[in-house]
Amino acid sequence: MPAPPTREPTREQDREQGPDLTVVVPARDEAEVLPELVARLRPVLDGLVADGLAGYEVLVVDDGSTDATPVVLARARREWPQLRVVRLRAASGHQAALSAGLARARGRRGVVTMDADLQDPPELLPDLLAAASGGGVPQDGAPAGPVEVVYAVRSDRSVDGRFKRLTAAAFYRLVRALGGTAPAQAGDFRWTSRTVVDTVLQLPEQHRVLRLVVPELGFRSASVPYARAARGAGSTKYPLRRMVRLSLDAITGSSTAPLRLASIFGLGGAALTSLLLVYALVSFAAGSTVPGWTSTLVVVAGAGTLQLLCLGVLGEYVGRLYVQLQGRPAYLVAGDTLEDGDEAGG
Repeated sequence: MPAPPTREPTREQDREQGPDLTVVVPARDEAEVLPELVARLRPVLDGLVADGLAGYEVLVVDDGSTDATPVVLARARREWPQLRVVRLRAASGHQAALSAGLARARGRRGVVTMDADLQDPPELLPDLLAAASGGGVPQDGAPAGPVEVVYAVRSDRSVDGRFKRLTAAAFYRLVRALGGTAPAQAGDFRWTSRTVVDTVLQLPEQHRVLRLVVPELGFRSASVPYARAARGAGSTKYPLRRMVRLSLDAITGSSTAPLRLASIFGLGGAALTSLLLVYALVSFAAGSTVPGWTSTLVVVAGAGTLQLLCLGVLGEYVGRLYVQLQGRPAYLVAGDTLEDGDEAGG
């Protein structure tokens, strides 16, 4: 009697057999900096294994690179068996690449997300894991103890330009003013437990901005300060245009306060119009009206500006609803070196 066909392990079973830790690194056109990243990251992780960590994997998500990034990663994999590469079919964006990495991470204890440009120093990983066991600075005055999320907080950004520092500070202030809970100066460099990762993956939102989504979940957290380093090599992949787009996605994806702000502007405009109408009627009755185009121009221009602003805010939310209803995946995986050609979307 022939043996029954064997079933391939499910993604959940694969995770149960996986290492303790996964380090997710999104990379797009980072061929220049990847060799240095490998040279610095591997000794840190091997040291953690020597200290008792039950294995690790480094999952680099190639976000549609057009330079020699795939070649550099292929070479590195020959000497580093823990290095795993997931290739996306097209450039899907930094946050989508992070989501793809989380979806395929096998870390049983948790997942660290970090950038490839070495502005997130790999040497901080032991501190993040130590803080997960209660060695970090608790957020929101919580007592010390094991946590589910550890944020790497940029306490020193002197390597960034003045404009970058000012806009970053303004972004976090705006997020908090709109009711967000993101820790100030905490980007995507963090450790999250397996529970947090699974919770994020269950969210129906396709285009997540993880630096705001994770804090909104309310898991117990801590922080570890660090000095932001200069880029290891290459040029930034976040010019002003992408920073503005990320900010809009982050705000409209995590808060409905701008919608209420549009309503407030509308009510304020209606109140101002009523006062102007009363003033015009009184002036007409008193016979003191003087024809003039300046006041008319100011009123029309002001009202038009408020209307356009409110329409723009509404348009951002309608656009997000439209994209969500389309149901298109935020990314498509072209290959995974662990699964040798498995294809999936997320």
